[in-house]
Amino acid sequence: MTDGGHTGGADEVAAFLEHYPETRWVDAIIPDLCAIPRGKRLDVSGLKKVFETGMGLPGSTYVMNILGENVDSTGLGPPDGDPDYPCFGVPGTLAPVPWVGPEQAQVLMTMKNDAGEPYWLDPRVIAGRMVDRIAALGYTPVVAIELEFYLIDPETDELGRPKLARSPLTGKRPRETQVYLMDELDAFAPVLNDIIDTCRQQNVPADVATIEYAPGQFEINLNHVSDPVVACDHAFLMKRAVKGVAARHGLVATFMARPFRKTSTNGTHIHLSLLDGDGRNVFDDGGKDGSDLLRHAIGGLAETMAEAMPIWAPNANSYRRISPVGWVPLAPTWGYNNRSVAIRVPSGEPTSRRLEHRPAGADANPYLVMAATLAGVHHGLTNKVDPGKPIVGDAAQQVPPSLPAIWVDALRAFDDAKILPDYFGAEYWDIYSKIRWSEFHEFNDHISALEYDRFLRLV
Repeated sequence: MTDGGHTGGADEVAAFLEHYPETRWVDAIIPDLCAIPRGKRLDVSGLKKVFETGMGLPGSTYVMNILGENVDSTGLGPPDGDPDYPCFGVPGTLAPVPWVGPEQAQVLMTMKNDAGEPYWLDPRVIAGRMVDRIAALGYTPVVAIELEFYLIDPETDELGRPKLARSPLTGKRPRETQVYLMDELDAFAPVLNDIIDTCRQQNVPADVATIEYAPGQFEINLNHVSDPVVACDHAFLMKRAVKGVAARHGLVATFMARPFRKTSTNGTHIHLSLLDGDGRNVFDDGGKDGSDLLRHAIGGLAETMAEAMPIWAPNANSYRRISPVGWVPLAPTWGYNNRSVAIRVPSGEPTSRRLEHRPAGADANPYLVMAATLAGVHHGLTNKVDPGKPIVGDAAQQVPPSLPAIWVDALRAFDDAKILPDYFGAEYWDIYSKIRWSEFHEFNDHISALEYDRFLRLV
């Protein structure tokens, strides 16, 4: 799939409007650093322009913090005059927005600089560069992304905490952890089925919904594709669809890493295999354990995992997830058919051999998660990194925690990184660090209700 500025844009627009003649408004969106959709809503008369000549947005839109603010220390935004650059529609992403109504559509965009080159701060571009690095080795990554989320009530409890959503059918809130329970799928079928239908209308290949390891927690799987950037597009657009459809049903969908203290957390899992030029899965060597290339890829991921922790866990709440609660890895471990490790090799036919990368939270940017994952794989393959022995049984009981589990430690590890900055580019790595450090300091300057409860009168 090629990106914007293509000659087929007019044909795509014409075909879309013929199928959806009621369309009046189009949301032209990009994913920012936090994977929050940003962009403009335009009249349908301007849609052709988005594909052919582009629509201007500030380049700094890609590097806003979680509050939608520019961070002056990055040198972007007000410090550089905040210049606009043209954004073009990504082919195949023009789609209806059913949760709003028949007059609404959306299209994903990607930015180019004044020379017509891909804009360096676009997370789609960053992920694409990592794909190119893998392609230079002669391999095509085949990937899929899994995302977990909760459905919650729009109203909080008396202390401002979230409450699980009531079933649209039974009117009851789920209370027990009943993983894979079909009754709970039935109870939320109106919402979940609507999400799947909506994704299909938007060319997002969502196909399986499951109940996860907590009441009110769900996972929707996306099909494997041979373009990792497209897989990230699917994840980004699916998150928007999940939230939109939930809102139409009077609910809230949250991908917050740990919205509840005593139940499972929300993760982003990357499934990845590599094909050679003949379409053969190079992680399969005919044996039961997979190839040396599989182990080298795992080794590279393990060796770079701590460096990338602020990518897997970008926010303050992300570090509530880095605990033994909910199958979250605490060390760069790996194993076969073992969910307690950071990198799992799922069971299945040897020809379908793949790895599952498990450290990232559902609040992470899927493009940056994919980029860091592919960079780790590339590092492992080119340096033939040995991952050590696979873990059998509960990894948390056998391997001491070693991944940074506190926000400040993760940011320091990020700043001290030796491998991944060369992949992302030192300047981007520095900008990302400055944004996350600014969020860290802003968050620490906030006085929480818990502090008032414990300290206001007692000390």
